Amino acid sequence: MASTTSIIQPGFSCGGALSSFTAKPRRVVMVRAQAINPDIKKDEAKVVDSVLVTELSKPLTAYCRCWRSGTFPLCDGSHVKHNKETGDNVGPLLLKKQ
Repeated sequence: MASTTSIIQPGFSCGGALSSFTAKPRRVVMVRAQAINPDIKKDEAKVVDSVLVTELSKPLTAYCRCWRSGTFPLCDGSHVKHNKETGDNVGPLLLKKQ
């Protein structure tokens, strides 16, 4: 879960014709990023997988986008558990063979 820091800036008064105007405080939320990929190909600088659509063996193939699949890069449905635990809404990338 990402940690957040809140900064509340006080209102300020403007001089002159707008002396009765006071700006509302604004809230700035800073979120520290966490790794999306838990453990797939961590020894590589960047994970890149390529598949020629014409080489797909099935009429419909699902590819993982949650980084939790045990059959990565193919989807094994792990996003369902991930979504329930985190409130996320990620699903697979579906490639259709023509």
